[in-house]
Amino acid sequence: MNNLDIFFLPNLRKLAIAALVLLLVGCSNSTTHPFAMAEEQQPRTTESSGDQEDANTTQTVATNLKNPFPKRIPAPPFPKDMEWINTKGPLELKDLKGKFVLLDFWTYCCINCMHILPELKKLEHDYANQLVVIGVHSAKFENEKEAENISEAVLRYEIEHPVVNDNQLKIWSTYYVNSWPTMFLIDPEGNVVFLHRGEFKAEEVRKLLDGAIPYYRKTGSLDETPIQFDLLAYSQEPTPLRFPGKVLADEKSNRLFIADSNHNRIVIASLDGQLQEVIGSGEIGSADGDYATTQFDHPQGMALVEDTLYVADTENHLLRKINLKEKKVETIAGLGRQGTSNESWPGLRENASVNSLPHRFVGRPKTTAINSPWALWPHRDSLYIAMAGPHQIWKMKLNETQIGPYAGNGREDIVDGPQLPSIPYQQGYSSFAQPSGLTSDGNSLFVADSEGSSIRIVPFDSDDAVNTLIGTSNLPANRLFTFGDVDGPRGVAKLQHPLDVCYVDGIVYTADTYNNKIKAVDAATGNVITVAGTGKPGTADKPAQFDEPAGLSYANGKLYIADTNNHLIRVLDLKSKEVSTLKIEGLKPLPVKKKPESVAGTTEK
Repeated sequence: MNNLDIFFLPNLRKLAIAALVLLLVGCSNSTTHPFAMAEEQQPRTTESSGDQEDANTTQTVATNLKNPFPKRIPAPPFPKDMEWINTKGPLELKDLKGKFVLLDFWTYCCINCMHILPELKKLEHDYANQLVVIGVHSAKFENEKEAENISEAVLRYEIEHPVVNDNQLKIWSTYYVNSWPTMFLIDPEGNVVFLHRGEFKAEEVRKLLDGAIPYYRKTGSLDETPIQFDLLAYSQEPTPLRFPGKVLADEKSNRLFIADSNHNRIVIASLDGQLQEVIGSGEIGSADGDYATTQFDHPQGMALVEDTLYVADTENHLLRKINLKEKKVETIAGLGRQGTSNESWPGLRENASVNSLPHRFVGRPKTTAINSPWALWPHRDSLYIAMAGPHQIWKMKLNETQIGPYAGNGREDIVDGPQLPSIPYQQGYSSFAQPSGLTSDGNSLFVADSEGSSIRIVPFDSDDAVNTLIGTSNLPANRLFTFGDVDGPRGVAKLQHPLDVCYVDGIVYTADTYNNKIKAVDAATGNVITVAGTGKPGTADKPAQFDEPAGLSYANGKLYIADTNNHLIRVLDLKSKEVSTLKIEGLKPLPVKKKPESVAGTTEK
């Protein structure tokens, strides 16, 4: 028994969760943080005074007129020279006096930031008159600093609150933030009263608000006038495809499967663009059934096995399968909610010790929670899954008997080594950083490891180690913050947040997403060359331009490309290197979001 075994023996579950928290929030010292006094504080309550007005509500908090947050500090104002999105003009905190303000520090590449967006939306809807959410976009990647790209992300993620472009990290520095996501709650009097690092659920903030609103309402400092923001979504024109995420071209059946992600549906066309089927009603949901009534929530990766199409139903945290003959959709894995850190290791029990660890971390697919499945690849009797949420590669038997992690220790990093540890989060094993694309040469998986701007190699022989084809695994530090747009040999070339890969005849074609390019990586040497794309966003075919392409697939000598922000499918002829735009004949747009009619007394911003 080594020191690590002794360390894990007392309570494996608590240690594993603690390790993940550290990974999510980064290395921060809360004791020296100016706002640390507000971290995790709960609103204090008082004994009821018997006031009939408060008898049946939580307003007992306000009865004695004691501020429910004993620790408060004035919120620093926003700099004036900032770009704002999803609102008519710049906002100032002083203009929001009377409202609770939730500052969400995020960057649009980050899976943890994506996870809390639905939680923010719940709060915005439930506390529409008391709470204003402001997204403070503090970029990680160079591409994310541009306001136009942030605007596309706001539309893609369907964000309904104002977002400020903090591309120089001015607000980030003022609030001493050091990790994504980080949340601050500001009370109606303009004081920071709560700080949380990492992911959170709406219920946690709901408890804060429910405990505090009565006090501020009682003192008259809460302004409950509705606010309506001028959202980007109100000015959009409908398009046949809406932010398509992944594509799957099948040469044998002459079919192209498109994850029409923001229309929450799967589109099937011929390889020359003739519409064949639309699967999904377009409404967000998880209903199974026939093509017309079934529902998805921003689906991504797909895999075809004979007459079955498997779908990564990403924001439902589900795997679905489509019987293409019977035209029926069925859920085969997941619980319809995001899996927790502990659930990243199926079979791990409460208070597990080393001696009681399972031989393998597997569970039954329909009773195992999963976390942001992003890409799929079938091999022999199994389906491999790029599980972006826990930074792992998972594997499910096609007979649907078991599912669980196949590679990755759960730490967000770019580290080579043995595939899967016997103890959760154990160092010395492979680490991934938001794996988002899969392809194969028949012997190994190639993985687009997006947050590390790397392409990884995962052998199908589980005894063989994970390696890096191109990327940052050899660096002693800053592996997740080293990126660029550089062609050349393995030790020189750099990518920027690649989201997909496609293996063809010894070449791993790569959607170098944030560089707006398609690149070819030699699977043997790691040498990289650009085959299409000028690097500038656009829709031109000659010279080819793309806007954050996120999906690749091959058939008949051509690469089919999901040109995500352009809402298009592009086709790259690998022989001539010419690019064309594929029109899906017969595919109709879905309606776009319309601005609601103003209500009397509503403030518009």
